[in-house]
Amino acid sequence: MSTTLTVHSIESAPEGSKASLEESVKGFGMLPNLHGVFAGSPNALEAYKTLHGLFASSSLNGEEQTVVWQTINKENDCHYCVPAHTAVAHMMNIDEGLINALSQGAAMPTDKLQTLRDTTLSLIRNRGHLSKNELDAFYAAGYEERHVLDVILGIAQKTMSNYTNHIANTPVDAPFQKFA
Repeated sequence: MSTTLTVHSIESAPEGSKASLEESVKGFGMLPNLHGVFAGSPNALEAYKTLHGLFASSSLNGEEQTVVWQTINKENDCHYCVPAHTAVAHMMNIDEGLINALSQGAAMPTDKLQTLRDTTLSLIRNRGHLSKNELDAFYAAGYEERHVLDVILGIAQKTMSNYTNHIANTPVDAPFQKFA
């Protein structure tokens, strides 16, 4: 399947996206194709990058962020984000066992991370609805109100990227292809 939305370079991007794309190159050492697609709308690019930054600095630690990201990516069957976030997890020095469990859909290494994955899946599958029992289990695992709100923030970020990648059929960047 061919790409159905333009993957912009800095040169081809709308003027309002160019500076943000230059920041992407500085941060990643390359221009991720997803950012090139988002560049078609300077507002969408800014929104995605802002959501990413907010989620990355949320109350969830790196392992928990990885669980949320990859749970969403796998549930939404995102051909781009699963390998991209596998590479990101390696860059974040996330334990290989957790990375593999997420990619294989295996049980999480701790009950707390399993509860986080279960809660994230329930939020996605039930369009934001959680039962009282699910929310109580989330809190009993050691999470607080702030954490559930930060999971929702992660869902907002990944919904933007997963849906965009589905429509665009964004080509997986070379550094991420080994995880595809």
